[in-house]
Amino acid sequence: MSATLREAFEAHLALRPAQPLFISPETGSTLGYGDLARQTARLAARLEELGVGPGGVVALYASNGLQTAALFLATTLAGRVVAPMNLLAQPAQLARALDHSGCGVVLVGRGEEEALSGVLALASRAPVPLVFDPDDPDAFADVEPARCGPPAPAADASALLMYTSGTTGTPKGALLTHANLAYAARTVAAWHGLGPGDRCLSALPLYHINGQVIATLTPFVSGGSIVVPRRFSVSQWWSWVERWQPTWLNLVPTIVAYLLSAAEPATSYRFPAVRFARSASAPLPVEQHRAFERTFGIPVIEAMGMTESASVVFCNPQDPARRRYGSPGLPCGVEAKVIDPASERELAAGEVGEICLRGPNVMSRYHDAVEETRRAFTRDGWLRTGDLGHRDADGYYYITGRLKELIIKGGENIAPREIDEALLRHPAVLEAAAVGVPDPAYGEEILACVVPKPGARIETEELRAFCAAQLGRYKTPRYVRVLAELPKGPSGKVQRLRLRELVGKGH
Repeated sequence: MSATLREAFEAHLALRPAQPLFISPETGSTLGYGDLARQTARLAARLEELGVGPGGVVALYASNGLQTAALFLATTLAGRVVAPMNLLAQPAQLARALDHSGCGVVLVGRGEEEALSGVLALASRAPVPLVFDPDDPDAFADVEPARCGPPAPAADASALLMYTSGTTGTPKGALLTHANLAYAARTVAAWHGLGPGDRCLSALPLYHINGQVIATLTPFVSGGSIVVPRRFSVSQWWSWVERWQPTWLNLVPTIVAYLLSAAEPATSYRFPAVRFARSASAPLPVEQHRAFERTFGIPVIEAMGMTESASVVFCNPQDPARRRYGSPGLPCGVEAKVIDPASERELAAGEVGEICLRGPNVMSRYHDAVEETRRAFTRDGWLRTGDLGHRDADGYYYITGRLKELIIKGGENIAPREIDEALLRHPAVLEAAAVGVPDPAYGEEILACVVPKPGARIETEELRAFCAAQLGRYKTPRYVRVLAELPKGPSGKVQRLRLRELVGKGH
């Protein structure tokens, strides 16, 4: 069993060097396991020239593409620590992350140079930019690699420095080792029964942990292949499925919603090569879950991950008879429990509290952040996820909200997701998110932010009446705002705290 990504790679090189690993659906270009070996050797040689040896940090600032995915992997295989940067973050936030990471080099995608220059102008460090084309299957072809390849990294060596989204403050850098990542990828591959004959289609950004571990490392460790479009396209998605024949799809609820909205009622969508779709990064509304399966004939396995646990926490079983709608599933390769956030006392089944984790995929620390690391763990060493939820008698977990996102109205804790689900059942609503806003009588009142489906019109009072019939008066939003879009992080998860800042004033 491979303890590091490098060990898994060497096994694949011996068995399938010519097999495609990355496929660009836009250009038809491919990059195989043997190609990745050459890319790794060239990258290692170039980094040595620039003074970034094994264990050094290399930032990655690029949009998706087969070369972006290749360099993400090649950096870790060369024994360096890759630090992907979120292209959606504010320049000042990115500058802080680059400074904090201590990176000596930034791999920057062609077309992103100007944006990176603006970030570097705010940074106190001056890492060297190395420009590459995300669509080019043969980067750094002018570099002569050393005769002996880069030394193999140890299992406990750092491989990934991943900055959190920072919706509640300054981003923290979760430091994940080769052992963390290899274990997480092996766990997901085993859970879904993935092997060399499997192919994933994923448009999730490579600067997010889901796009890194689930969509990239899991197919890589299992010896399969990945279709890596530059970005999600609702108009091209099913043509990519038909042409490239993936066996599974990696989704988030936002993609599910847009594919459903664009579906033609008279069309029979059936894709026999696709065994399943996987949805994570945010809770999948039950109605959309069922509608996707009815419309496209593809079973959806809901899961949950987080940066600090290498994107692996819960997953529904592969057996359709054992899946639970509305639940991210059972612990997947980890131990889990629910605690009282204040006392840290473990709670019984059915009691709502904070979900905590322990396992080989869980980070040991945040980079250069002793106090943040201390707060992230319980006194007995379990990772505090910040997610509120409970488990049922069969061991399935349910997420009700975030500790800092709870709506507290008149002393009663209200989970935003319950309101979201009701709003999404309205035929005119495409996306929805409920937040709490200050209220002199109740402490907080409920504000619903909704995005209408194309061509639909949302009447505020009619929507409130719709919610009242499902939620009762107390949980019905007092305020409704119709927006063109909801603020989201790179995974597609709605940033409720930012949403509250944007629309909360004046309601």
